[in-house]
Order: sequence, then structure tokens, then C-alpha cells
Amino acid sequence: MKTIRVQTFGGPEVLQIEDIPELTPGWDQVVVQLEAIGVNPVDTYIRSGSHSVRPELPYTPGLDGAGVIVELGDGVTQWRRGQRVYLTGSLSGTYAERALCGANHVQPLPERVSFAQGAALGVPYTTAHYALFARGQARPGENVLVHGGTGGVGLATIQIARAAGLRVYATGGSDAGRALAREQGAHAVFDHTASDYRTELLAATAGQGFDVIIEMLANVNLASDLTLLATGGRVVVVGSRGPIEINPRDAMSRNADIRGVMLFTAPPAELNRSRAALQAGLENGTLRPVTGREFPLVAAARAHEAVLSSSASGKIVLIP
Repeated sequence: MKTIRVQTFGGPEVLQIEDIPELTPGWDQVVVQLEAIGVNPVDTYIRSGSHSVRPELPYTPGLDGAGVIVELGDGVTQWRRGQRVYLTGSLSGTYAERALCGANHVQPLPERVSFAQGAALGVPYTTAHYALFARGQARPGENVLVHGGTGGVGLATIQIARAAGLRVYATGGSDAGRALAREQGAHAVFDHTASDYRTELLAATAGQGFDVIIEMLANVNLASDLTLLATGGRVVVVGSRGPIEINPRDAMSRNADIRGVMLFTAPPAELNRSRAALQAGLENGTLRPVTGREFPLVAAARAHEAVLSSSASGKIVLIP
């Protein structure tokens, strides 16, 4: 079985294709033949060794994927061979032709959703829902800013927020990305490379500011985010690539909160609620995962470079 293995932490070049023995499921486990694999920014942080999660070396990267169940371990009664599923995690890593999963790592994939779209679900959509509602406590009618709305999590957040009755604003760094954010439901989209875009954002809310900001690059934006909040507003930090200096008075004067998000430490009950909501959205068609560039499995290093690009739009997907 072909898989990507990481023998040492480092740059994209440490992602190497290898052959390993076929996977065998144990008690309450399944093996999924992967048709598409999701690439997330967090995969690159873990690979580099800069993330708080540091798997034992060597390891196969990846949390997301979609495919068909091909093997069932003893004790598995809720799944069947041949069933289409998407992954919310795995025991073996997903940058491979097959993945070993706990029975609780897979979710049913509706026929209307492609495998590539299924690979965009696990981390991005769960993160988006958890960030908006469990952490951001977003409510219908509020103003929400998706700061970085053209990647996998950003587009998921736009769709989910719009379906929940929020007034949705987003930013993007390219014309194509901003157009995509509008297509997915953002009421207004702004160019975060423009020098005056923050003034435009505040003007769009008639000076009231945002009740919730979902922030994808806190090390660049957090300090200014605090000045864009409404009274009682919440900044929910989904992504950051380093430290930043802020003025606490900007939070104090607004009785504002800064809240972090990390799925690895999220309460299981909250994640289950998010996944139940996502399943309903997939079945009724309000959630439509958007995929971007596709790479063959052997080009995982190129995919890691692409997922961190400022021009990335939609979910980056590997095809085994």
C-alpha cells in the first residue's frame, strides 16, 4: 500500500512516498479505501514540528479523507462494506491509499456529495461550526466577519453562517477568491490587501462593528480585529503562524473576548453536536463543500506549499 511517510520533522521535502503492508482492522475499527484526501494548514504545522501535536516518528500525515469502507473489524455493527464515508480522523493517517479508522472516525457521505467534497468536510467544516457556535456563540441577526474567507475553513464558515441567519462579511486576497466567497453566500466581501479595507469593513456595519470575527491569521490581524468588534464582540482564533502584540484596552473598552479553537482539545460532546448539524446540512443541500486544486498523492509536498499560499481558494485535495 502506498503512503506518505515523515521520517523527520522539517519542510515539505520530508513528505516521501513509501510502500507499507496492508492495514488490518482490530476491534471496533474499519479500513477505508480512500478516493480523496484533504490537506489542511495544520498538516503543515505538524509536519514542520512547530505544532503542539507532535506524532511519534515516522508517521503518515493527514486527518481528512473520503472513500469506501473495505474492511470491518470485530464489533463493528453500524457500518457495512462498500459504504461511502468521510473521515473525521484516523489511526493511521490519511495521506495514503487506505486509512485505518476507529468506527467513530467515519461519517456517512451522501450520494449528492463527491469524494473530493467529502475530503473537505472533516477538519474545515467541523472547525467552522465549532468556532461559530460553541466558541463564538453566534446568533441569528448578528454581524460575523470571516477574516480570510477563501480557504477551506473560511468557505465552510460562510456557508454555515449564512444558513444560520447571520449577516456575513468576508475578506479575500484575490479577485477569484472574493468572487467565490460571494458565490458561497457572503453578503459583502473585501480585499484584505487594500490599505483601507478595515475602514470599509466598519462602514459596512454602519460603524457598529462585528459581533463575531472568525480569524484565520491571528499573528497578522488580531490587534486590528479588536478595533473592529462591537460591544461584547468575540474574536475566535482559528489560525495563527506566530506571536503578535495587542493592546488589551481595545478588548477592555468593548467588553470583548478572544477565544481560541483547536479540535484536538475540543469536548467530544461539542464535536458530536457540530457533526450532527453538518450531516443535516449535507443531506438538505445547504452545505456544499468547495474544492480547489487537486494533486496526486506523490505530489504531497507541492500540496503543502499550495495550502499556505495567499491565493489558495477552496480545499486542497490529494488523489491516491
